[in-house]
Amino acid sequence: MKSTMTLIPGRISVVIPAYNQEAYICDALSSLVRQKLGRWELEVLVVDDASDDQTAALVRSYQDQLPGLKLISLTENAGVSAARNAGLEQATGEYFTFLDPDDWYSPEHLETLAESLTELHVDFVRCDHVRVTGTNRVIHRAPQALRGMPLHPADDIEPIDSPSMVDYAFVWAGMYRTELMGTRELMYFDAQLHSAEDRLWLWKLHLNTERYAVVSSPGVFYRRGLPGSLTQVFDHRQLGFIPAYSQILTEVRLHPDADRHLPKAMRQFFAIVCHHEKRAKNYPPEVRLEMKQKLRQVFTTIDAPMARQVALEMDVARRRHILSFLQPGQIGAAK
Repeated sequence: MKSTMTLIPGRISVVIPAYNQEAYICDALSSLVRQKLGRWELEVLVVDDASDDQTAALVRSYQDQLPGLKLISLTENAGVSAARNAGLEQATGEYFTFLDPDDWYSPEHLETLAESLTELHVDFVRCDHVRVTGTNRVIHRAPQALRGMPLHPADDIEPIDSPSMVDYAFVWAGMYRTELMGTRELMYFDAQLHSAEDRLWLWKLHLNTERYAVVSSPGVFYRRGLPGSLTQVFDHRQLGFIPAYSQILTEVRLHPDADRHLPKAMRQFFAIVCHHEKRAKNYPPEVRLEMKQKLRQVFTTIDAPMARQVALEMDVARRRHILSFLQPGQIGAAK
């Protein structure tokens, strides 16, 4: 799936997937109205994912204030991955980015990222963000100290045992060259993933691009702890991390530097497995059972000696838990 649109130099495309966001969508759109764009032109692609509230009507009310606004309406609820893809398919900007419908930008955000992307001649830039919980606001910094200079994306997959840029799994905290869509199928999300889609997308970006940069510009305001967010629900949507990491592990195995990057992918996967195990007491029994079954399936496909070595370097509780997923024969083979 590749875009056939003609790209417009000097244009920034912002893709906003929205499902039943009447309470927050105006905050997102108002922040776009307030953007100080300088020489840049704005295209806003709101994808209404078959909402049954007033989301679409509220978006239409901004058409006079945002000349570059386009509402894309899906007839059936397809999830965030498919909604983002629908926006990307119609993006005509030289650069693109994402905005979640319950978040917002500072007035200088888009211009700052676009100028950095241009001046540094990189494939994409990443930035810090502000976490908003109620009235509390805290800057959350991307885990790369080197700022405002070209870096190699694959080099920042590691270190293994501390946060790196592939752990900073927020696709909206960045801006990307749209021409990448014409040369590699990197920019589209797996439409089957309804969670953890950002992680797979960013891993592919770090594995397959040449230059990127991190800029000190915390201009995205990320609203946390809302009802209905993934951290607040305990249904089958929680299990999206399993097929996502199955694909991540496959992507890494196929990479020329697989031996270098696979331990990081495994450790990240193992940490998230343990996170979900802690939360599993809140999951319905059928979801807990499905999670166990799917995890055991994934563990039959991984490199057992490497998995064991990675697990042994984790804390005792997580180590025991991960080793319990390895079959006796796998553990024995790793000794």
